Amino acid sequence: MYEEMYEESMKADAVLFELPKWISCAPFEEFLGMRIEEAKDGRAVLSMPFKLKLAQGKGLMHGGAVTALADTAVAIAIKSIVPEGTDFVTVELNLKFLAAVKEGTVRAEARAIPQNERKIAGEADIFNGETKVAEFRAFFIIKRKA
Repeated sequence: MYEEMYEESMKADAVLFELPKWISCAPFEEFLGMRIEEAKDGRAVLSMPFKLKLAQGKGLMHGGAVTALADTAVAIAIKSIVPEGTDFVTVELNLKFLAAVKEGTVRAEARAIPQNERKIAGEADIFNGETKVAEFRAFFIIKRKA
């Protein structure tokens, strides 16, 4: 959807794109090949195929790609429980690698856990087939309205 814009420079005062709907992938997620499989009630499942563009120097999936999938999956889980248009950001994250991804498709199963009116915890388990390859934990803050 955004492919023609991938090489455009970002400008601080201009928005180059608009999401087609509240729960959808942005250009970065689309570029990585992420797909939203489901999103409702504070849960989300996203998948991403392992393609050459996601490999690190030894031919394994780059840790940044795994992290991006996990963070995005939790963000989508959050979007499933907050009002449309809510502005929130990741402020802290941790990813524990359990196994390398060498092929196939990775899947993130994410959960959003509200802490208070402005803070949401998130968790995701990342799988390659039936093998759990990573565990993700993060905190998100809902930005105050201006």
